[in-house]
Amino acid sequence: MKVKNTHFRTIWPDAADNTIIRIIDQRLLPHRFVIEELRTLDDFCRAIRDMHVRGAGLIGATAGFAMYAAALAAPAAEAEADSYFRESAQRLVATRPTARNLAWAVERQLATIGRLKDRQDRIRTSLQVACRIADEDASFCQQIGEHGLKLIAAISRKKGGKPVNILTHCNAGWLAFVDYGSATAPIYAAHQAGIRVHVYVDETRPWLQGARLTAWELREEGVPHTLIADNTGGHLMQHGMVDMVIVGTDRTTSTGDVANKIGTYLKALAARDNNIPFYVALPSSTFDWEIEDGLRQIPIEERSGDEVNYVSGLSADNRLETVLVPPAGTRSLNFGFDVTPARLVTALITERGVVAASRKEILRMFPEKNKIKGS
Repeated sequence: MKVKNTHFRTIWPDAADNTIIRIIDQRLLPHRFVIEELRTLDDFCRAIRDMHVRGAGLIGATAGFAMYAAALAAPAAEAEADSYFRESAQRLVATRPTARNLAWAVERQLATIGRLKDRQDRIRTSLQVACRIADEDASFCQQIGEHGLKLIAAISRKKGGKPVNILTHCNAGWLAFVDYGSATAPIYAAHQAGIRVHVYVDETRPWLQGARLTAWELREEGVPHTLIADNTGGHLMQHGMVDMVIVGTDRTTSTGDVANKIGTYLKALAARDNNIPFYVALPSSTFDWEIEDGLRQIPIEERSGDEVNYVSGLSADNRLETVLVPPAGTRSLNFGFDVTPARLVTALITERGVVAASRKEILRMFPEKNKIKGS
């Protein structure tokens, strides 16, 4: 996607020195566009944990490159290297436990590196795998856009070409992936196809990913949008102002339960009550094929209460400032995600097509997964 008419991905190796991986520091958006260099495993762990990068696909791609950084630093001896890689993998997975793409990328790297005995082979191959993970993520998101475009086009035809009003939550845009995004990919595809769309952007407390990131993305791409407080969506649905909801997911069970940014479940309930289709867009790397019950089995990350108590923004004199909102010492509870049961999901939009959120239909679309856990 574009920033000031220049194409960017969210993560890429430096053109002159591929031991340096570059990212966009998303903590500073939309007011500062800063490119950060990651070199060591510590750099990558901090970037993932502290939200320099965030979003399912991008966390996975970052983890892929993190394992490349581990390969660069690993001991030459095979036995010592194996131990180092396992320890590096554990550190990475612990940074953001809910996101499935993180563990998926680490596991994919370990499966490849573990077969190699030569240090230079491990370095060269781990870079290739990391780049492949990133390229696949961008490609899958582009395909999600193509499949989701058909859903938006159908609503547009039904409305006689009037704008299709789409509600989204958090940021499942290109900033959350390597390119295109998941929930935004159909929106961008529709916009580029000349279909009139308008997006209601949830602010998404406490990190304000909607207000800071989705609104910025849509502005850069020229997509009409309106920022709303998180609690406004239900009211809009009651008054016929929303035609469809599209959100992303950080982990999806084999039965179609989805874990997404906290507040998603409430939007799904409102959509169901008002007969509005609720779609979840995801690349298949976000599926956790080993679990079936999202409420019981998906680990929900609990983050610092400071994220709730403090808000950052641009001051009148153009300085980035962080201010305390509640009384000092207020205790805050800060769950990062909630789980939306499959029964509330109209369909999943994947790189292979649109599929019902049920185990039978998901496995029909991904038949190679039938052997996992006795499916």
